[in-house]
Amino acid sequence: MPEDLDLVTFGQRLRHLRRARGMTLSDLGERVGRAPSQLSLLENGKREPKLSLLTSLAKALGASVEELLSKQPPTRRAQLEIAVEEAQRDPLYQSLGLPHLRVGKRVPNDVLEHIVALYEELRQRTAKPTATPEEARRANSELRQWMRERNNYFPEVEQAAQGVLDSIGYQGGALSQGLILSIVTHCGFTLRYVQDLPRSVRSVTDLKNRRLFLKRESLGMHTPRTVLLQTLGHFVLGHGQPRDFADFQRQRVEANYFAAAILIPESTAVPFLQDAKRRRDLSVEDLRDVYSVSYEMAAHRFTNLSTRHLDLVGHFIRNDETGIIYKAYENDGLIFPTDDTGAIEGQRMCRYWSGRQVFASPDRYSIYYQYTDKPNGTHWCVAHVDPSRERNFAITLGVPYKESRWFRGRETTNRARSACPTGECCLRPPAELAARWEGNVWPSARAHSHVLAALPPGTFPGVDDTDVYTFLERYAQE
Repeated sequence: MPEDLDLVTFGQRLRHLRRARGMTLSDLGERVGRAPSQLSLLENGKREPKLSLLTSLAKALGASVEELLSKQPPTRRAQLEIAVEEAQRDPLYQSLGLPHLRVGKRVPNDVLEHIVALYEELRQRTAKPTATPEEARRANSELRQWMRERNNYFPEVEQAAQGVLDSIGYQGGALSQGLILSIVTHCGFTLRYVQDLPRSVRSVTDLKNRRLFLKRESLGMHTPRTVLLQTLGHFVLGHGQPRDFADFQRQRVEANYFAAAILIPESTAVPFLQDAKRRRDLSVEDLRDVYSVSYEMAAHRFTNLSTRHLDLVGHFIRNDETGIIYKAYENDGLIFPTDDTGAIEGQRMCRYWSGRQVFASPDRYSIYYQYTDKPNGTHWCVAHVDPSRERNFAITLGVPYKESRWFRGRETTNRARSACPTGECCLRPPAELAARWEGNVWPSARAHSHVLAALPPGTFPGVDDTDVYTFLERYAQE
């Protein structure tokens, strides 16, 4: 039985299928050998079905087990009933002192629509509108720990992505634009490219008319098709409006994972990587080229699959030319510089690390390999500068020394020593240099006002709701 089974949604699907077959609880009970009262508990989301009963129910209803376990409510009415039930469980709702509302057949849909809308408005008005930088950094630290515990592999997202790929007849290789448009159609949307998308968003989804609005240009490291698949990922994975910043970040991680799992499918990427490992020729650039994705996506996707399918641990880092870390992951024991909250974002990595050294190499846009000796062992890394219109970022993928034998570039003679972040290394200037200049310099620091500001308010931080609603209004008449 899935650990994340939503009993309320399961009960709604069970009731919907039973009624669609014209069965009473007694009729279904006779077919599966259970009392109607037991089935009623299932339909009301108060009991979890055993696997044997689940199989019997599916057979009696002429449905598949997957159909019964789907996370999507079967109808809009069922979705509303679930939303009302979940709202009434919220302590915020309960603080109103209202009696519990039992939603029967005679309660009209529009009444349920009103209740759900009022609850959402109440929740948004009483929810904390902003998160401080410390809270956001703590949330990111907890999220990274969660990813490490799972070895950055999310089987439920892999399964969802493969289900979509199967539905469009994917056979292998890089996804064509035609197949991506088929995914849009499969998810029940139409796609519209526009030039006047609000500046605060990467895409806008009109749920009322099932339309996706997108720009035909890359946003930083994200291509239009990546943004499109990330957006669809929220709906395929059943995401609701984020409860807080931590939930917002988790949803983004899952949606980004979904996009990568679509563009670099597990079913074809794993045999490709396993064959490369057998030949001792693993390389991020090959994965990038075969699936026509960015180097960053290929490197991060490698971390999704490497521990699960290749029995390799490793790390991933994205940093700018000054060494500031924007994104990182590890399950190989590499120690990142962190602040008091455990967050790594905004910390500066060692100047001797490959992600810094690549910028000083003769050709910064070529693949750069390096061994780095650390106090707790040696790591082999491959770094590449992924250029963008905003700024250049170095993408680094690394593994412990003993695992380098599986990778292309292991014969490199580039080697450095780093004692960061726990020892004396590069955090302080050399003594001779400091002796000549210390006390004789007054640098004018570039402003970092963002470190003092709270995160932008709103359910989706930083999004200008007025701009988005005005944008949709312009296209509502088309």
